[in-house]
Amino acid sequence: MRLTAHIIIAALLICSVVLTAGEHPSLVITVGEAAAIREDMGKYPLFVRSFEAMKARVETALNRPIEVPPPGEGGGYEHERHKQNYREMQEAGIYFTITGDKRAAGFIRDMLLKYADLYPNLGRHPQAKDQAPGKLFHQMLNETLWLTNAAMAYDCVHDQLTPAVRAGIEKNLFRPMIAWFTNENRKEFNRIHNHGTWTVCSIGLIGYVLGDRELVEMALYGTDKDGQGGFLKQLDLLFSPDGYYMEGPYYARYALQPFFIFAEAIERNQPELKIYEHRGQILKKAWYSAVQTTFPNGIFPPINDASRTMDIRDSGMILTNSLAYARYGADPQLLPVAQIQQEVPVSDAGLILARAFARAGEVPGMTWPSIEFTDGWDGRQGGLGILRSGEGREQSMLLMKYGVHGEGHGHFDKLQFIFYDQGREVIPDYGFCRWINIEPKMGGRYLPENKSWAMQTIAHNTVTVDRKCQNDGSRKEADEMSGQRHFFETGDPRVQVMSARAEGYYPGVSMQRTMLLVRDERLPYPVVVDLFRVVSDRVHCYDYPIHYRGQLIAADFNYQAFGSEQQPLGTEAGYQHIWREASAAVAGPLRLTWLDGNRYYTLLTAGAEAGEFFFGRSGASDPSFNLISEPIFILRKEGQNYLFASVIEPHGWFSEAHEQSRDARGRLTTVKVIGHDETGSVVEVEGANNLRWRIMVSNGPASSTAVHTMNLNGTSFSWTGNYRFEF
Repeated sequence: MRLTAHIIIAALLICSVVLTAGEHPSLVITVGEAAAIREDMGKYPLFVRSFEAMKARVETALNRPIEVPPPGEGGGYEHERHKQNYREMQEAGIYFTITGDKRAAGFIRDMLLKYADLYPNLGRHPQAKDQAPGKLFHQMLNETLWLTNAAMAYDCVHDQLTPAVRAGIEKNLFRPMIAWFTNENRKEFNRIHNHGTWTVCSIGLIGYVLGDRELVEMALYGTDKDGQGGFLKQLDLLFSPDGYYMEGPYYARYALQPFFIFAEAIERNQPELKIYEHRGQILKKAWYSAVQTTFPNGIFPPINDASRTMDIRDSGMILTNSLAYARYGADPQLLPVAQIQQEVPVSDAGLILARAFARAGEVPGMTWPSIEFTDGWDGRQGGLGILRSGEGREQSMLLMKYGVHGEGHGHFDKLQFIFYDQGREVIPDYGFCRWINIEPKMGGRYLPENKSWAMQTIAHNTVTVDRKCQNDGSRKEADEMSGQRHFFETGDPRVQVMSARAEGYYPGVSMQRTMLLVRDERLPYPVVVDLFRVVSDRVHCYDYPIHYRGQLIAADFNYQAFGSEQQPLGTEAGYQHIWREASAAVAGPLRLTWLDGNRYYTLLTAGAEAGEFFFGRSGASDPSFNLISEPIFILRKEGQNYLFASVIEPHGWFSEAHEQSRDARGRLTTVKVIGHDETGSVVEVEGANNLRWRIMVSNGPASSTAVHTMNLNGTSFSWTGNYRFEF
């Protein structure tokens, strides 16, 4: 297989055509496309709105003095000014190409000349710390975005500039920047990572504009042009065969933009490479996998170092949705995405999507089905499972993560889950610990608590062993491992099930989590059933945490609250950041109810004989108040083999405005663990009005045909396949 890959790379290098220098613009828009846009300009509301918004931004830029400040604080004014400059140049280039307004061309020329005066005198950015540095920005990543956008702008006005002006800009700005990327930051250039993607995109784009074949081939195949780095290698290694991005959906949102920008430039300049067909249309799969992981409101689940508010209205997603629609066929499923975005790029692809959107009439809400994605470049390194019930914004969604670590942005959170209901994260994930671009908070960079809290296992909804972090917090060790898919079955809309394992994340401990999303017509909303089994050859301390939001309403057991003096729950592995607000000794089932939004939620768990229960809250050992304060439940059990069996039941309704509350008590009453061993787990759930569920899950190898039999307490249980659910 490797030999075949090398032969293909060699063939591509031989077949590469001489670049068509002098044909401008050619990266993302052409003169012919601009003419077609002018002809259809007023026909499609979504495109008109997008163009008018862009025009207003360009006009604002044209009527303001150009400012190119020397480098300053990372995330401060200078940082943001340089970002705004590249955005304004890129849009001014598109605006000029469509309208012919020479003020826009002059704006880009003057801006680039100012940078050409500044850049040759700059050294490494004064605020550079542990990242690969830029000169304008504290990290090279931002500088690659600057070059990406500047290249597109330069492409649009290239033929409007005199040879002398072009020579000065290229000699004093673009060539020194290219050298900085390809020489001083060679490692970053070849990195298989979103930073590397932006780097090769920027070099490839400027290579096409300059007609420099050497740069384009470096961008495609790495600095040594041997296929061990570069764009094609990234397409091969950063996505699973399903298109799932190894750093998680939030970073897919960020990385897909350069992937599609560069792919579009390649398709226009070197169509013989058939880039959109590469690896079985991996870019199409990447787009769909990214958008299908989103919550029903379009927000990306905050897996790994991710924002908890970033959604598909991000500029990169707007661009990518239109390109996917135009390049891969008119899929009506992408129209609801545009409905949320309410914007298209001002381009040929944007016009195509806006036309289809207008002709579609009423566009339904975005509704994706339950889906599982494999992880790792080979698809054999675990995955991500998503169970869904309902439609549109009212859809309930249960997500479990059991794939790869995700390199430097990964968290130690294998088998963690997120539950989304009534338009919000009900069982949330913390995401990154960062006040992004807020300069007083350490320049907007990742905060120390990102490692001491957000990455730690206890900060996630998965079992922590011996109050330590998975892989003992070693990224190197975590990168060599992955979760293991057990089974994923969604054929019955009443009972959807996913199951996965994590072996060796704690020495000598095996973990298996099976999660069900149950739709019982006797209950008003889908219910989560969680079976988390831990097995070891010796005694451990197992902590089962549930992070939540909202206000505690009731608990059916006695506990001691520490109202006047609180201490952290531990000293390391994230425990130092949890205030111990209350605790209880428990010896059986537990029931807690809280209010979140307009709905109540009850956690019903089989409990733990001779166990402990803690009410906690993030924010301890945080003198700079960097952490968001959020509550957490922790059920603790000491033992060798144990099955945490829990149910999360949404119920009722509350309106403070109307001073009304209904069904504040859930209908489910008991969760019982009948037994568990290497064959399977058997659990029963009971509720009001004779409601009773019996759940049997296989703990052995996955098989849809295997027959399982267990004798527990004198009763025989038998089922065929991976699970059985009896109402």
